Amino acid sequence: MAEDVITGAESLVLAAVRSGVRVCFANPGTTEMPLVAALDRVRGVRAVLGLHENVCTGAADGYARIAERAAMTLLHLGPGLANGLANLHNARRANTPLVNVVGDHASWHLPYDAPLTSDIAALAATVGTVHHVSDRAGLSDATSGAVREAHRRRGVSTLIVPADHQQAHAARTLTSPGLPTRRPAVDSDQIKDVAARLRAARRSVLLLGGNALTRSGQRAAGMIAADTGSTLYCETFPARVERGGGLPAIDRLPYFPETAAACCGRPTWWSSRARRTRSRTSATKASRACSPNRARWSAWQARSRTPRKPCSSWPT
Repeated sequence: MAEDVITGAESLVLAAVRSGVRVCFANPGTTEMPLVAALDRVRGVRAVLGLHENVCTGAADGYARIAERAAMTLLHLGPGLANGLANLHNARRANTPLVNVVGDHASWHLPYDAPLTSDIAALAATVGTVHHVSDRAGLSDATSGAVREAHRRRGVSTLIVPADHQQAHAARTLTSPGLPTRRPAVDSDQIKDVAARLRAARRSVLLLGGNALTRSGQRAAGMIAADTGSTLYCETFPARVERGGGLPAIDRLPYFPETAAACCGRPTWWSSRARRTRSRTSATKASRACSPNRARWSAWQARSRTPRKPCSSWPT
């Protein structure tokens, strides 16, 4: 066979290599066997076997967060994708560039509703964008587009590849790679406007996330806080935080909204209710102290069960 004629699976792996993908966390099945063979033949992508799909998706999420480039998974049909959805949800929330390659039944076999046939696109759409390969010729473009979409949107992208398109042979084609893209720059006028607002504010909070939690981002935030008196918080569930000497102290924004609002200096229903409760408690204690039945009250209080202490995480 001529060297410029390759299988669809090899075309997919070559397009992934050109787009900067370096590792594939795989839990394949029968419909992905051509892709398994292609990962063995084509250099550039390291295949890592996972014993469960959620292991693969979790490992891909963690790898992409640290490497700052898209990781790839190889999953078996709709049930395999469904098994990995929990960590794909985490990847979506963390804005992780991640590409799922999901094998499907041969296109001519889909109408017969085999036992593992399912709506893969509907499952994949719950966590990101979906790309469906309809013929062998478009496989390379679809792969590059899926990686490009994952980098552009900083999220999960799923490529559905029927088994017959993986096996089909065609001429080698070169497509534009889906390399990582730079984040858009912030306009200088917008920066000046934010700086003026921070200096004029009586109290301000800087909420950090994304690449603001790198060492350089935290140092810049620390200098801004020192100049403006702002308080620094990071996201409640940050995707990645670098720590070490010389970095400012940054607390996570509390999970519960009442506590988070209190940290930002806003009055909440909880704080007003607590003030009313304290007022009623103080008035009750004062009346009991002046009551002629004070001794009897004290004896009853001593016999009663000690009240449970409030949770230490409650705001005071």
